[in-house]
Amino acid sequence: RGRVWAVRVTVVREHSRAAKQSWSEVPRMQQSIDTCSFHCSTRSPISLLSLNRYPNMGNLLKVLTCTDLEQEPNFFLDFENAQPTEAEREVWEQVDVVLKDAKGILDELQAYKGAGQEIRDAIQNPNDEALQEQAWAAVVPLVGKLKKFYEFSQRLEAALHSLLGALTNETYSDPTQHLEREQALAKQFAEILHFTLRFDELKMTNPAIQNDFSYYRRTLSRMRINNVPAEGENEVNNELANRISLFYADATPMLKTLSDGTTKFVSENKTLPIENTTDCLSTMASVCKVMLETPEYRSRFTSEETVSFCLRVMVGVIILYDYVHPVGAFAKSSKIDMKGCIKVLKDQPQNSVEGLLNALRYTTKHLNDESTNKTIKSMLQ
Repeated sequence: RGRVWAVRVTVVREHSRAAKQSWSEVPRMQQSIDTCSFHCSTRSPISLLSLNRYPNMGNLLKVLTCTDLEQEPNFFLDFENAQPTEAEREVWEQVDVVLKDAKGILDELQAYKGAGQEIRDAIQNPNDEALQEQAWAAVVPLVGKLKKFYEFSQRLEAALHSLLGALTNETYSDPTQHLEREQALAKQFAEILHFTLRFDELKMTNPAIQNDFSYYRRTLSRMRINNVPAEGENEVNNELANRISLFYADATPMLKTLSDGTTKFVSENKTLPIENTTDCLSTMASVCKVMLETPEYRSRFTSEETVSFCLRVMVGVIILYDYVHPVGAFAKSSKIDMKGCIKVLKDQPQNSVEGLLNALRYTTKHLNDESTNKTIKSMLQ
């Protein structure tokens, strides 16, 4: 569905007089421009852009030819009620199987208490076999949970690949059409991002996870050296233990899984331009921002939880874009309006978004690059 732009320029001065102006007088001609309004054939008119001041004729020509000015996607993505069409159903059902387990994973992670006391007692009393056995008995089922979380990350990556394949293919000509017409898949993509940020938040505030797994590996190694059988179905081999250890060593393991998975998707689909993927991400960020800052859209949310969901998705997709795009989300050439997104976050109650602002501060890749706009850096200080 192509976009047809009509440009209406209202000239205040008499055009015959303007025609006599020399090129050296072009700066004065800019005052003859009152407004320029753009209308899209596929949607209602987009708000007027004031063009009263343009520094040079180059910018004026850009306006008149509608180049280098990209309008943000302006539609409502129904995160609450989107249902799959027949075209979406096959991929939707594959991903739905994974997402049905997501809440249970978060509940288990939130309830994870660790075996800190038992481990301390065992370390402080190395010759007390009863305490050693007690600590081992406490740690083994916990490692079973950690293994389960890790294995879920692999399932989530596979689900992400399925969604990216559907949302970046050539069925539609641009990412806006994909997200607008495949809202059920866009909703699932958002749910994956929401889960990812929530999982990493919980993991970062729970040091017991890494402590438990480290103790498990040390004890298991010692048992193997002493030829002591390690009973229990939760035992993991060395290769799997190494992968799990690397997974939890990262500050944001689930986000790293998604970013690596997205990069892998791009590299495996060499015939697909990388822009198809990065534009999908930037468009999702823009859709969330527009819905949050537009009262007409925001009023359609039936729950405040949807507002929190939308904020978390916006931040998640920004971070993912920052990892996948060659120059990141903060560069001048980025297709994400970072200042606008940060403003939307700061317009919310501080206690509800501080964690999301911290995610932008500490888990992005390019924020501290020299090319990052100083205003953006100061907004996140």
